[in-house]
Amino acid sequence: MKKAVLIFLAGLLFGAGLALSGMTDPSRVVGFLDLAGQWDPTLAFVMGGALIVFSAGYFLLRKKCHLPGNESDPVSKKLIFGAILFGIGWGLGGFCPGPAIANLAAPRIEALIFVPMMAVGMFLAQRICGVDR
Repeated sequence: MKKAVLIFLAGLLFGAGLALSGMTDPSRVVGFLDLAGQWDPTLAFVMGGALIVFSAGYFLLRKKCHLPGNESDPVSKKLIFGAILFGIGWGLGGFCPGPAIANLAAPRIEALIFVPMMAVGMFLAQRICGVDR
């Protein structure tokens, strides 16, 4: 139960950060990916802030907790293919899973279409590719 509460609180904090930073707006993501047009660098600052927080947390927890390492092949064909599919979907839709789910509360029509289709894609990945997560 304690773990579930911590996961819920982490998700709540993540969603609040997305909303506060404006990263629930797909036009921000598309603007970040539009290098030839009206480039919007705000996503880079959000990612940089997240990297700083992650690095500090990792540094503090690495000796106290077992953190994932290189137990298995870190770069596989499935990882590369999944990253490519994720990037294509992110670029076309302007959503990644976190902001898409956060946008269900808005509710934005794009999220109401994207999230069920994302769930279908996850289901198909499990059934067809044998992906377990």
